Amino acid sequence: MRTLITGASSGLGAGLARRLAARGHDLALVARRLDRLEALRDELAPTGVRIVVAALDVDDHDAVFATIRAMRDELGGLDRVVVNAGLGKGAPIGTGRFDANLATARTNFVAALAQCEAAMEIFRAQNAGHLVVVSSVAADRGLKGAQTTYAATKAGLSHLAEGIRVDVADTPIRVTTLAPGFIRTDLNAGMTMPFAVDAETGTEAMAVAIERGPAFAYVPTWPWAALGRLLRVMPTPILRRMT
Repeated sequence: MRTLITGASSGLGAGLARRLAARGHDLALVARRLDRLEALRDELAPTGVRIVVAALDVDDHDAVFATIRAMRDELGGLDRVVVNAGLGKGAPIGTGRFDANLATARTNFVAALAQCEAAMEIFRAQNAGHLVVVSSVAADRGLKGAQTTYAATKAGLSHLAEGIRVDVADTPIRVTTLAPGFIRTDLNAGMTMPFAVDAETGTEAMAVAIERGPAFAYVPTWPWAALGRLLRVMPTPILRRMT
């Protein structure tokens, strides 16, 4: 299995690379920080899998297409693309931080659209492949404060993945949406996160779900499969107190 992961230099992307390498997947790892990708490649060398790395800023859309094609050529093909790169910064709407919210919207949705386009171009041409889109449990509901734009982008991303899945439902191409709950990484250190799991547990759950290939999966399944559904129907006053 030849899998490309975006945003692989840290956080969930790096953890997922470790889990999939342990399962014998050849990997193409891309992110902005090439030095961290090279360190991760060296760390995973004892697994014996083939790992290629490349610097990529997913907000450079032309580079997204060029890099994903180049990684395909270097690995001799791609069986799976994991659209993982994203931002978590933001501010309450109308508080003067349009710049932060715009950056989040561009990276989490527009750049993800470019990644999906590039991956699906390859998968349609070979009539096979597995697109994995990393959304969030936050997609289930509009959230307040700094999470407003983030949740909105993840909701849009979930709908994008679902639309692609419907479009290719009668083909060998699979599309999986992952909705992680709270998973502790260096990117969210210090944040209060109920029911959070460590990065190893969270990314192991992601790897298991990816290999299973469902249309949609909360990761970890417990408690997020239950909490995600509850979040959708929760009265606004309670939602406001909890988020």
